[in-house]
Amino acid sequence: MAMVKKELRKIYREKRAKLSASEKGRLEDLLLIQFQQLNIHIPSMIMTYAPFEDEFDPQLILDYCHFKNPQQQLFYPVIDYGHDRLHAVAVNEQTLFDLNRHGIDEPVNGIPALAEEIDLLVVPLLAFDIQGYRVGYGKGYYDRFLKECKKDAVKVGFSFFDPENAIDDIHGYDVQLDHCITPGKIYNF
Repeated sequence: MAMVKKELRKIYREKRAKLSASEKGRLEDLLLIQFQQLNIHIPSMIMTYAPFEDEFDPQLILDYCHFKNPQQQLFYPVIDYGHDRLHAVAVNEQTLFDLNRHGIDEPVNGIPALAEEIDLLVVPLLAFDIQGYRVGYGKGYYDRFLKECKKDAVKVGFSFFDPENAIDDIHGYDVQLDHCITPGKIYNF
């Protein structure tokens, strides 16, 4: 039975909150193993995010990407509340981070970048379905940003849990992922 995003947000926040720290660490290790099996070229221009709460921490993935391509340039999202949109900024070892109003670490002195520069995006999610649509946190920042990215940018989500059959309230502004990785399987869309 398909559900709407609001219901799925509640369910998956509760499911994630029930994971112990050791279980979350084990699942993140399994996600890395699956990602290593993904048949993609690891590019140098990668956008990621700083996790919050009990969210998937992409650091293991980024470390692996750096191992495969040491020329890596990381980008992080910054929310522009005045224009209700998300921007990418390039970061380096000197970049400082601070919490935004949602409690998410953002770079405060990163270098502004264009969405078209990014080749691989690690996209946060709470849940996803077998068509590749994701349930985010409900503000639409990522879907609007992903539409600005080049068509061949690879969008990858990571989930501790298996997909839903369908999400009832998918709209024209929702953007499909190219891949979603779970601890036991890679889903290609």
